[in-house]
Amino acid sequence: MMRTRPLKVALLGCGVVGSEVARIMTTHADDLTARIGAPVELAGVAVRRPSKVRDGIDPSLVTTDATALVKRGDIDVVVEVIGGIEPARTLITTAFEHGASVVSANKALIAQDGAALHAAAQEHGRDLYYEAAVAGAIPLIRPLRESLVGDKVNRVLGIVNGTTNFILDAMDTTGAGYQEALDEATALGYAEADPTADVEGFDAAAKAAILAGIAFHTRVRLDDVYREGMTEVTAADFASAKRMGCTIKLLAICERAADGGSVTARVHPAMIPLSHPLASVREAYNAVFVEAEAAGQLMFYGPGAGGAPTASAVLGDLVAVCRNKLGEATGPGESAYTQLPVSSMGEVVTRYHISLDVADKPGVLAQVATVFAEHGVSIDTVRQTGKDGEASLVVVTHRAPDAALTGTVEALRNLDTVRGVASIMRVEGE
Repeated sequence: MMRTRPLKVALLGCGVVGSEVARIMTTHADDLTARIGAPVELAGVAVRRPSKVRDGIDPSLVTTDATALVKRGDIDVVVEVIGGIEPARTLITTAFEHGASVVSANKALIAQDGAALHAAAQEHGRDLYYEAAVAGAIPLIRPLRESLVGDKVNRVLGIVNGTTNFILDAMDTTGAGYQEALDEATALGYAEADPTADVEGFDAAAKAAILAGIAFHTRVRLDDVYREGMTEVTAADFASAKRMGCTIKLLAICERAADGGSVTARVHPAMIPLSHPLASVREAYNAVFVEAEAAGQLMFYGPGAGGAPTASAVLGDLVAVCRNKLGEATGPGESAYTQLPVSSMGEVVTRYHISLDVADKPGVLAQVATVFAEHGVSIDTVRQTGKDGEASLVVVTHRAPDAALTGTVEALRNLDTVRGVASIMRVEGE
């Protein structure tokens, strides 16, 4: 039987995503009612600038007092799309205390304080859903949290930031330098005026923390994620990658150790073979590759940002939470029963592509090979070119602990015959 009394929704934030959420709630109201089993009503919209014209939103619903809105007591679901840590954290916990479940798109907050927020939701018998926090419209959190919950996920490898993928794709396909590609991304609206969160990997690191926690049923905080930005990637790196049959992507990589006793989460640029599915992900798209014991290899692909795609994920969560509300139930909460430790980057087994500027004279290669051997790192391939007393030496290693590879590079810097380390990049996706 269809319930006639509407479920009331409070919207915190009405920017690019929030305005799309409001629009879809209005234009698809009949469909949402049929799918949920009850009408949904936008009961209030909290904003910072109430004077701004917002098409399709009744001005009487607009308020600057977000706290009063979530404290009303008649709100069933709070949709939080304001971002940042505060006041979002306090508003979400206040919503739980006053009877509302929460749908959020706040990756930074979930990555930093997800455990505490889940605990607050459980304490008050409420839902906390955040599909939109990772990879925009791509269904990813729910498949990991529900569809694959009976399986053992061993690895999650993905492109989870559209801005960085656009920049690296432009560098790869056009030969542009980093700054030129960034300028194009900014002009097209893919990059913010301050792109630091994207290009330095902070955005991807937050998403990696969330994905690792869900995939491995353990608590992974933002501080646990190794992070390396992509601002040092050059056109020369792409030329080297092409010679290896590779391209370069900024990857979020979450892995379970081979013995199952720990997990790792990291974000950094990496060379991947052109044959890998992620190599063909172009422009501002996202894609995540999941490896599970029974399901095998799965790939999730689509637009990872933008108002409409992100709003799609928010609305999907809204429908799920409203259905739970009608059934007087809650959906999956935090699953951290494994309590696995998070290993440091130094313990991760990786491969390196190292480009050295060296003196072009006999014995240099032998000296370099000796340094690798002393650190227990096996060399896969070597390529050397030289002219007029100067040479370039490119070494690709076999897999070794990252700490051993880092130690190797530091030792190489101390050789008299090594003029400098032109570039260092990890190689993934074998």
